[in-house]
Amino acid sequence: MADSGQEFSGRSVDEAIAEGLAKLGIRSDQADIEVLSRGSRGIFGLGSEPARVRINRRSTTATTQAPKQTQGATPAQAPIPQVPAQPAVTAPTQPPATPDAATAVAPSQPAQAPVVEEKRSSRTNLLDDDEEEFEQAQESEHATVVTEEELTAMAVELLGQLVQKMGFDAQVVPSWHDADDNGERFLLLNIHGQDVSPLIGRRGETLASIQYLVRLMINQRIKRWKNIIVDVEQYKERRVNQLTQLAKRMADQVAQSGRAVSLEPMPANERRIVHLALRDHATVYTQSSGEGERRKVHIVART
Repeated sequence: MADSGQEFSGRSVDEAIAEGLAKLGIRSDQADIEVLSRGSRGIFGLGSEPARVRINRRSTTATTQAPKQTQGATPAQAPIPQVPAQPAVTAPTQPPATPDAATAVAPSQPAQAPVVEEKRSSRTNLLDDDEEEFEQAQESEHATVVTEEELTAMAVELLGQLVQKMGFDAQVVPSWHDADDNGERFLLLNIHGQDVSPLIGRRGETLASIQYLVRLMINQRIKRWKNIIVDVEQYKERRVNQLTQLAKRMADQVAQSGRAVSLEPMPANERRIVHLALRDHATVYTQSSGEGERRKVHIVART
């Protein structure tokens, strides 16, 4: 007689079943499986619910019953087929990897004309601070063509649900803009509301994560990369203006004194703003140094 069964959960039905079979130490043909809930992924993982299943161990007679035998044979006499053991296959020893042209470290070079190390996108404006992996996203052959109006409605709905799930009472105001450098038009989603500053985060890190999630969700729906910028109370616009003015003021100081100036450490998107602000300056150039969060921009006089 089968037991009353046990419940197991997982991120999906298959994962819950695999978890249950492993804990019970049985195979799928030795169990009766009932799906209690297929779970829910929620919105961006918020409000998600696990999948749940109930697994009953089948009775011994049910799991050990032999298939129909040929005439004259009995279960005790039926031979058990043997599977010949396969010889172990040993992977050939690989020679030590050698660095190729893409990963080899170049020897030190004498000082040359300035080389700006930050990536400068030619298809986005200064507000674009997306992650590099999204910059390299490839469109699917099954991409869906949507109008600007359709994309706007979709993006506003997704961002509005996300902000609501995070506990904020806010409004999403969309607008389309032409990008700099003849790039693709971008959709700007500005979040307005009471006490929404926590959505910005330290150095805009929370805001960058929200923008990434919105872009990712849009990409998953239409299988096409779209340039969508998320802002909170014009924070990015104000920050661009502040950094541009700072860069020009420091450039004038360097041009007069001839001494280089190092700015405070900044994230990659803010360093890019400084580089772009001074890329055509006649008497100074910019370069970056440092690692991780300590990476900063230097403004140096041309010689």
